[in-house]
Amino acid sequence: MASGLHDSQVTNPVLRWIDQRLPVVTMIQKEYGVFPTPRNFNYFWNFGALAMINLMIMIATGIFLAMNYTPHTAYAFDSVERIMRDVNFGWLIRYVHMNGASMFFIVVYIHIWRGLYYGSYKAPRELLWMLGVVIFLLMMATAFMGYVLPWGQMSFWGATVITNLFSAIPVVGPTIVTYLWGGFSVDNPTLNRFFSLHYLLPFVIVGVVFLHVAALHITGSNNPLGIEPKGPQDTLPFHPYYTIKDSVGIVVYLAVFAALVFFAPNYLGHPDNYIPANPLVTPAHIVPEWYFLPFYAILRAVPDKLGGVLLMGGAIVVLFFLPWLDTSKVRSLRFRPITRIIFLLWTVNFFVLTWVGAKPAEQPYVLISQICTMFYFAYFLVVLPAMGRFEVAMKLPESISRAVLGAKAGLGGGPIPGAAAAKPMEKA
Repeated sequence: MASGLHDSQVTNPVLRWIDQRLPVVTMIQKEYGVFPTPRNFNYFWNFGALAMINLMIMIATGIFLAMNYTPHTAYAFDSVERIMRDVNFGWLIRYVHMNGASMFFIVVYIHIWRGLYYGSYKAPRELLWMLGVVIFLLMMATAFMGYVLPWGQMSFWGATVITNLFSAIPVVGPTIVTYLWGGFSVDNPTLNRFFSLHYLLPFVIVGVVFLHVAALHITGSNNPLGIEPKGPQDTLPFHPYYTIKDSVGIVVYLAVFAALVFFAPNYLGHPDNYIPANPLVTPAHIVPEWYFLPFYAILRAVPDKLGGVLLMGGAIVVLFFLPWLDTSKVRSLRFRPITRIIFLLWTVNFFVLTWVGAKPAEQPYVLISQICTMFYFAYFLVVLPAMGRFEVAMKLPESISRAVLGAKAGLGGGPIPGAAAAKPMEKA
């Protein structure tokens, strides 16, 4: 082999020639072929792959829509109508993109829930978790700006309400709002800025996702038991075991996605957004998209504007510090029965916040949002630190393979897949 070439093990001559000079195939085989993963993944571990698929769908459809969209207050609404009516398959691309945002948040919320339940934020995966929270924040910013682009009534007034929140920041708040607007109200400069940022941020998300996956492949994946693999007998190669499992999840996910697009494309939208933006007519009830509703409820739980903004921001910021707030040595809530019950109540509490966020800012909804907001923060700031010190956890399994296969783990019946080099375990 010539000096400077990579020692490729690829058998296909064309791919081998490329791989010797740019070892992409070797890298993919290492990171997604033989990469050892815990053998006990359940279907909650599909949602990371689903999020990546959804991100690619959003970028592809977004590029197509940008080719036909006009970011001007006089033409934006009409250009969206033209996409729906005159552009070949424009209605389909727009519905996929519009509902893709909702599907993206559903997938990511489940992905976050899985991380909270199984303790995927604990050492050594703190940075992996924090990068995930950054992705979530970028998603929220991208989705908010995208919702403004159709320039309907809810787009305009949603942008006005949300951007005005920055004015609550002492001293610099009004200046920030002016820079966001590009003037003294939500108008054409605002729409242009949001369009530019909405197009740019998904590619920033791709960069952070790359770091997120790189961090995952350094520390390895967590698993439902929350214990580290103790040898080859506890792992399986990613391919074909989890590529097949992910493929099953992707097929089911795309079926649900298609059902939403073809049978209920406007179910998750707001009818007011099919009315052109009118600065002189305020909608009876201004609400954001459903995936912002829990945080919108937290915002309205406090009468003070600055206090509401701080609480809403704190609801996300608290997630950054979760690896240190949870003081328990046990990761998975499977083995922490009291905390598990409280966490499931917290999950119900999150759904209640979503429901309250869609209701008018009046009683009893304000009181319910205040109670739910207190419980939201109490779980992270009080329950997790306290339970880590006082709760007696259940006994953890000796190993993943022993928990999965029981007394037969590593004994007779041929080798365990992916564990050819594993030593036999003692009989249970």
